[in-house]
Amino acid sequence: MFRNSPASKASKNGQILDRRAVLKAAGTASLSLLLPTQQLLALSDGEVPVRAIAFDGFPIFDPRSVLATANGAFPDQPDLGQAWFAKIFAYTWLRTSGKRYSDFMTVAGQALDATLATRGLTMGGDHRAEMLGAWMSLKLWPDVEPTLERLDAGGIRFCFLSNLTEEMLRTNARSCGMEGAFDYLSTDRVEAFKPAPRAYQMGVDHFGLRKDEIAFCAFAAWDAAGASWFGYPTMWINRLGQPPEELGAAAPVAQDRSIEVLTRVIPA
Repeated sequence: MFRNSPASKASKNGQILDRRAVLKAAGTASLSLLLPTQQLLALSDGEVPVRAIAFDGFPIFDPRSVLATANGAFPDQPDLGQAWFAKIFAYTWLRTSGKRYSDFMTVAGQALDATLATRGLTMGGDHRAEMLGAWMSLKLWPDVEPTLERLDAGGIRFCFLSNLTEEMLRTNARSCGMEGAFDYLSTDRVEAFKPAPRAYQMGVDHFGLRKDEIAFCAFAAWDAAGASWFGYPTMWINRLGQPPEELGAAAPVAQDRSIEVLTRVIPA
């Protein structure tokens, strides 16, 4: 919660933490612009300014450690992590379509078991717990802290809008010293994973703003498509250089490998 949100400060251990102070306390890292912006357009025409940003989890947290943990568990299966991720998101979409919602960590465990079974692999409970536990120890991408500090100085409000559970988001943010920097909107609230429209609607309801006043910051190509369909001005932070989805979706306003692009397309 930011200073200009309905509840502008967060309390922890009896102390009031201002979000700007949290961001500054996290330190500054050198900005790393990794890919030239393909479309550098203002998110606002000046009449409808962007007032808030809803982030998927992975423009903020680097998920590659989860992939590395999975691939390292079976050195002869170097694509195991990618297969596990694909199964996770297949299950989230299946559960949403079938109205059989379970939280992300439950789905991740089921997807892991299915992925291992498909390949005839087994693992002990300790190794399984280690692989799932990797989701709770994610690190920040290096451009996050300085970018959010600059955006916060301009009065922009932030939230996570993620398929991850609130506990997962908070635990990872806390370990990075950033828990007070965000509001937390998990799809557990509406029991529908993105790209279901009611998942994206959480941002509108939470901020009390119009869609075009909220920038959505996506990590995956499918999430950029879904948020664009919903009507958010969408920034695709394409960290891993994915190809776009061929779905006829409205194009993201900008695509870049760094969230630093946000400071250039959101008017100060």
